[in-house]
Amino acid sequence: MTDTWLDDAELPSTARAEMGSRVLARLSRNPMISRLPTQRAEMFLRHGLISPKECAELMTRIDAGCKPSKLFSGVENGYRTSSSCNLDIYDPLVIAITRRIDALVGIEGDYGELLQGQRYYEGEQYQLHCDFFPGNVHYWPAMRVSGGQRCWTAMAYLCEVEEGGETQFPRLGITVPPRPGTLLIWNNLGEDGAPNRDTLHAALPVTKGVKYIVTRWYRERRWEPRNKA
Repeated sequence: MTDTWLDDAELPSTARAEMGSRVLARLSRNPMISRLPTQRAEMFLRHGLISPKECAELMTRIDAGCKPSKLFSGVENGYRTSSSCNLDIYDPLVIAITRRIDALVGIEGDYGELLQGQRYYEGEQYQLHCDFFPGNVHYWPAMRVSGGQRCWTAMAYLCEVEEGGETQFPRLGITVPPRPGTLLIWNNLGEDGAPNRDTLHAALPVTKGVKYIVTRWYRERRWEPRNKA
């Protein structure tokens, strides 16, 4: 049983592929969404999704709830040095932003993890990583039963950063600068539903100013937070 749990995170999946195809078609039809110039991953930008007033209010909520960010692996070695928090699911603003993102990507809301706010002060970063779950990590069995693989990521920038803080995808040759209200969307999987390692990315260090973002990750099945590790 354990070997099966480790394997299916890495294997192609018809269900994941169908989700990817459905979301790709929806995003491609939207004239307000632009696709980033790579054939090795499905990546999109939607400018102006969150208003300046909403961005400011979200930043206030992030400041109120932030604690040092953690990794699923539990490793604390400076790999991820931001602060983060899950935003209040009963907050009307959080509900509105979450539903707006869900409607844009076309994935059922109960497939999404909680909207997470993140803050990066000067010098803080998140080194190279992928958002999908590898099959050989100790926490995959818990992730498998709490909704399975992370398929899509939707990440919105909330403010300008004076210097640094870009999101860099080195294998794709793409670097996205923070722009208030802009949502960056990408598929963590390939066309066959298996993890796409070309989506390796990093939050580059903030060299001047502060960076705020909110992120929503979508699973392959309904997310069950009571089983979340």
